[in-house]
Amino acid sequence: MSAEDGQDGEGHFRRSPTGPSVAPPRKLAEQSAPSPWRSAPPPPPPQQPQTARSQWPLGSILIFVLLVSSIAIQAYRDLSRPDAWDYWKDQYSSPSLTSSVAAKLDLDGAARDRRALFIKGEIGPAAARWFRERLDEAQLVAGDVILMSSPGGDLNQAAIMGEIIRSRGLMTAVGTADAAGRVKPSYCASACVLVYAGGKSRIGVSGSGLGVHRFTTTRQVDDPLAEAQKISGAVLGYMTKMGVSSSVVQAMSETKDIRWLAPKEALAMNLVTDPVGKP
Repeated sequence: MSAEDGQDGEGHFRRSPTGPSVAPPRKLAEQSAPSPWRSAPPPPPPQQPQTARSQWPLGSILIFVLLVSSIAIQAYRDLSRPDAWDYWKDQYSSPSLTSSVAAKLDLDGAARDRRALFIKGEIGPAAARWFRERLDEAQLVAGDVILMSSPGGDLNQAAIMGEIIRSRGLMTAVGTADAAGRVKPSYCASACVLVYAGGKSRIGVSGSGLGVHRFTTTRQVDDPLAEAQKISGAVLGYMTKMGVSSSVVQAMSETKDIRWLAPKEALAMNLVTDPVGKP
């Protein structure tokens, strides 16, 4: 029997009439029909849902960058000013003024046994804020005393300090005090005189000095003469408000050096209102 006789027309092997059946080759059997026991291919893994990522819109990013840039530029301009670091130092690092509290001040007249805040040093660019904080801590009331010893300093800060003193009804005096409250003579010059003038009553301590001079500005200006006149006008307005004679401004304008006022002169100007002892 030929090889062709062993296959049907479709290429499948037939049973031999004289012998056992012959199994078809495995490759051909696999190609002939799928096995009912063959496992189906595994399904594809489920796709994980993509998480939405939060992204800032481009417009929001640009606005944020512009805002930060404007703040940084303004901060740089503020800190690049010559007086900015001086103010920061005077306010937070090393204040130019020091203070102490005397429970009972040993002065003749109305100020005897009054509570007092003693301040000493130069009036710096942040002195007014510092002074207000020290007053709040000392808990002074109307009629108490600000005792001072200072060579002067910032004119604007001194005027603000004087306004604070007047608004609280405090008295002023020039001198120093020990732990027992005993007062010794000292001096108050230049811008310190404006602080002293803020007192509702201004005590004249025997032996203490009040010094005045012409005020000038340290910054560059186009017209120094006009600036000097402006300063003089501001000082005159302040002194008049505090009840001091305009003659004190005249005394200031006469010299750029410190001029120490005689006790009688300070009394005549109404700069001293309550002298301790006869001048």
